Amino acid sequence: MPILSAILSRLPQKLSNRFVRNLSWLGLAEIISRIFRLGLTVILARFLTPYDYGLAAIVSTVNEFMRVFMEIGVSAKIIQCDRQELDTICNSGYWLNWSIFTGLFFAQCLLAFPIAWFYRDRLTREIDLILPICIAGIPYLMWPFAAIQSALIVRENRLKVCAIAAVVRNLASYFLSALFAIRGWGIWAFVLPWILVTPLEIIIYRKSYAWHPTAKFTTKAWRSILDFGKNICGVQFLKALRNNLDYLIIGRFLGIKELGIYFFGFNAGLGISLSIVTAINTAILPHLCKAKASMLELSKSYYSALKIITLIIFPLVILQSSLAYWYVPIIFGRQWIVAIPVLVLICLSAIPRPFADAASQLLVAVGKPNLDLYWNLAFTTVFALSLLIGVHWQVIGVAAAVLIVHMLFLPVFTIWTNRHVLRQS
Repeated sequence: MPILSAILSRLPQKLSNRFVRNLSWLGLAEIISRIFRLGLTVILARFLTPYDYGLAAIVSTVNEFMRVFMEIGVSAKIIQCDRQELDTICNSGYWLNWSIFTGLFFAQCLLAFPIAWFYRDRLTREIDLILPICIAGIPYLMWPFAAIQSALIVRENRLKVCAIAAVVRNLASYFLSALFAIRGWGIWAFVLPWILVTPLEIIIYRKSYAWHPTAKFTTKAWRSILDFGKNICGVQFLKALRNNLDYLIIGRFLGIKELGIYFFGFNAGLGISLSIVTAINTAILPHLCKAKASMLELSKSYYSALKIITLIIFPLVILQSSLAYWYVPIIFGRQWIVAIPVLVLICLSAIPRPFADAASQLLVAVGKPNLDLYWNLAFTTVFALSLLIGVHWQVIGVAAAVLIVHMLFLPVFTIWTNRHVLRQS
């Protein structure tokens, strides 16, 4: 945290104090979590096999795809809407969440069977995949109890609460994962903590914001929410597809063990950078929404945020990738040396990601998520074709494809969005 605080302190007049505080809290939460996750990764690397990692990659992929539909637009609409429609959106969104989240649980259980069939030639037993996928969907039945409170907290820029919730969730999850891995529970060291820590996060949000639905079951604002959220949901689905398409291709064409090696390299290489990117994105949307009334203020806030992103992401990525050949065998064990080239390539692909994500948030803030959806459709198509070409050179070819596509296309989207939205400033 001292490094992050030093960076942020140099820009007190270029960015609002609220945004700096929010980013500091989220950054501190991510750093604390990552320190403990580093210890967890060491334990998992020494007690789990590449096959376990491969199964975890598949379960994680399914979960990420399903979680996209958790954000059908309720939270984003609560953050973005005007004050006079907030009560209506919250009450309708509460019941919409229950309908969607319950459906997601049953949908994930049903999908477990065709997914296991898809990987049947690579599995020891199909039940090794079916049961974890079903069990991993249980948190969907819990989240409606706190989803509205969480969105209201973000709307009010009280991201300190989000940071505390994230730290509690992550530390509890890491402790349980390490315990289960040491006891030899394999894939369950990944799955069970997701379920066991969810109530802790729910309690924090409910204690931090005393909101309750004020009306009986209603669908009054469902159309408004869904019309606003459909493009956001589409974008998130395409991002989830891109984030996991490499897992799907490697697992199907190269094998579960190879997927485990790639999954380790991806998480060890990109995990830290993506956590910082996530913190920035969480802080930037409500910040931009507050400034959207004035194009000049919006432009100042946005470009100041980009400066902070630059100061954080470049040193972090360069340092991590340049030291990989030194720290991986020492920290994780020599059995993971084979994953170092993958780690380095994936790590470098993090450089353009936060800038493109910030551009996406800018489009959402000004009410143009449809443009973000069109871009993501095109980019996902190019990305998929690149991975199918790269898989011919095994996992290293896939990692190289990920790097090349991100380096070539994300800067183009970022520059175009900046000019399109902010040209009037």
